[in-house]
Amino acid sequence: MDDLIIPPIFPHNIRAFFTTRHRHPFVNQTHIPVYKPVQRHTSNVIVLDNLERIIGDAVITDRKGITIGVETADCVPILLCDPEVPAIGAVHAGWRGTAAGILKNTVQKMKELYSSEPPRILMAIGPSIGPCCYEVDEPVMKAVSQVTGTHYTSRNGKYYINLQQENLLQALSEGLRRDNIWLSDECTFCNPHKFHSYRYSRDRAGRQGGFIMIEF
Repeated sequence: MDDLIIPPIFPHNIRAFFTTRHRHPFVNQTHIPVYKPVQRHTSNVIVLDNLERIIGDAVITDRKGITIGVETADCVPILLCDPEVPAIGAVHAGWRGTAAGILKNTVQKMKELYSSEPPRILMAIGPSIGPCCYEVDEPVMKAVSQVTGTHYTSRNGKYYINLQQENLLQALSEGLRRDNIWLSDECTFCNPHKFHSYRYSRDRAGRQGGFIMIEF
């Protein structure tokens, strides 16, 4: 369906998808618990113990039957799964979270709590603003680049960064395998009729998201 993007990398017992601006009814079905953290562009990883919403920009769990997710409008939504535990994670990575290593923290927390081995972790990186459109100033460019090296383009004296690539590199540095990573090729700013984009619509922007659940 056009309102869901299904990354083809997760096993059959894992339900995972990215929404568009046309949110799917599943997200609002009251009989299916959905946990979303209170996102504040932090590096905090929440381990799901109950459904009380607290501040953090990533959440992990090994509980079955509970959907976890994050909401975005240009930032990068990332879904993770260790199929052997099984354990899952959802990450919201804007430039601040990326610079603070939110994805690295999430992988490390999965290793610590679930004995997840990075080479078996599966990851999907959803639609976000692309390097074609994500113009930033020099302090932001430097803050993001210092985590994984200098990865930006410069056009007409302006800096453009690739948040998807930055998070991909963080995942690889933690030991994830490239062939276990699915990467969306859609830019939220370039497709305002399909995705919400804060850069495009500013305060009028809604949110889409990434959601994942262990079904059994």
